[in-house]
Amino acid sequence: MRILAFSVCLLCIAFVGATSVSADAPQVVVLKAAHIFDSVSGKLADHGVVVVTGDTITAVGSDAAIPAGAKVVDLGDATLMPGMIDSHVHLDGQFEENWYKGFYQDQTRSPAEQALYGSLYARETLDAGFTSVRDVGSTDYIAAALSHAIDAGVIEGPRMIFSNYAIGSTGGHADGQDLPPNVAPPYGPVQGVCNGPEECRAAVRYQMKYGATVIKFMPSGGVLSLSDPVDVPELTQDEMNAIVGEAHTWHRKVAAHCHGDLAAKMAVQAGVDSIEHGTFLQDDTLKEMKAKGVYLVPTLYASYWVGQKADTYPPAIREKALAAAKQSQLMFQHAVKIGVPIAFGTDSAVEPHGLDAQEFWLMTKNGMSPADALMAATARAADLLYGKRGDPSVKPPVGTLEKGKWADIVALPGNPLQDIHATEHPVFVMKGGVCYVGCK
Repeated sequence: MRILAFSVCLLCIAFVGATSVSADAPQVVVLKAAHIFDSVSGKLADHGVVVVTGDTITAVGSDAAIPAGAKVVDLGDATLMPGMIDSHVHLDGQFEENWYKGFYQDQTRSPAEQALYGSLYARETLDAGFTSVRDVGSTDYIAAALSHAIDAGVIEGPRMIFSNYAIGSTGGHADGQDLPPNVAPPYGPVQGVCNGPEECRAAVRYQMKYGATVIKFMPSGGVLSLSDPVDVPELTQDEMNAIVGEAHTWHRKVAAHCHGDLAAKMAVQAGVDSIEHGTFLQDDTLKEMKAKGVYLVPTLYASYWVGQKADTYPPAIREKALAAAKQSQLMFQHAVKIGVPIAFGTDSAVEPHGLDAQEFWLMTKNGMSPADALMAATARAADLLYGKRGDPSVKPPVGTLEKGKWADIVALPGNPLQDIHATEHPVFVMKGGVCYVGCK
């Protein structure tokens, strides 16, 4: 009897253990659609199938086996592709069409209140099909807070690479303290404002101390700032060298805000990983970027937007906005012909969040093929955000539909290679195996 009772106990334990394992097993979801986009080759194939187990892609292709018990989601006449990536956003805010109202809000909202707005902007970005972003400049560590909250599952939004404060000179585009010094203290290295190589090194270290996973700095003036000409270098070569050198020593990539050509030349010489905007770049600078593998993040829609809204800005900004809107698309045409590596980025916050995909029609209007535009927002942007400097063997965890990658997947209606505006209306959005749009 004791032997029988012991055997029964063993069977019970085995059954309970098996039940527990089964209950804890990750869900298997099979996504099916009429087409699937290969973000490495730029080709579209029919009969798209992607198998997702938990948060990971486990099989891809029309011949992929469908596991028993899997949930099958048939999206019909749609195209499966990797989750899109916006390489240039600012989720901590959004410009008001009334510039003066926006200035007032910037001065009176607390960081906690502004972060609540940021959580809304993050969800709008995710709903638009962008499952990863690079946030290149925020104040009060709001981007860091959003990133941590998203990772913890407290709020919903895209994966974030973030820079904290952008770095630049006193009075330059990174100097966000517009109030007189008798009203509020001037910004210093903690807030990204530096003068001289050693202060600039300190500014980089402060951003990394508080979690920055990329460094953003401002070699040239900006469009939407009051005091600086848009095309003038605002840092010396020694200061740029210090910023880039310090960041690379700490294994952080560096994004350089450059509208002006001379500032971009200096930034490329310093060794930056990407040039943001590039509005007034000349062909020799673009060729140097191609030779060194420096990405261009063109933000065409931001320039288009400020051109449309120029009359709502103060006179000093209006003049710069019109000049940028006129030149940016022409520069992009030259960059495409020269073959500069291009990563998708919008400068979302200049225009309302959630409109990221509007960048695509401007890219294709100005000489880029639809396939290349989609690759710029997937595999190429993933390389910029997640690739390891100098080691192409390290593959980013997103940007392609491959076994072992994170299950960041979108579906666009119809065939986006025939109608690029399909990017503006995703019918399905998944991040990390969790469905956010088009869930069935």
